[in-house]
Amino acid sequence: MLGSTAAYAQSYGPQDEGRRFNDGSRVVCQDVEVRRSASDPNRVGGTAAGAVIGGLVGNQIGSGSGRKIATVGGAVAGGAIGRNVQGNSQEARGDRVVETRCERVYR
Repeated sequence: MLGSTAAYAQSYGPQDEGRRFNDGSRVVCQDVEVRRSASDPNRVGGTAAGAVIGGLVGNQIGSGSGRKIATVGGAVAGGAIGRNVQGNSQEARGDRVVETRCERVYR
């Protein structure tokens, strides 16, 4: 292909740390703590369970159309609480590892 130029992403590793380029940039590496966990990163399980429980509790309140509103409100609130509880649990037991990440710094 004549006249086409392709841009290639360059990745750098710890072996490149300190490497300098003609444009004045250099490769800088740093250790970063990364969390690895969650078989359910979107917390669907906690949200669904909370919504069901909240809906059941809301259904016990009021009568007529008030009961319907309480059921919906309970489901929404329960879903939000369930998602938060599952997120806190995942964060507490998540594996934390340290990775070295390197990037080209232009200064």
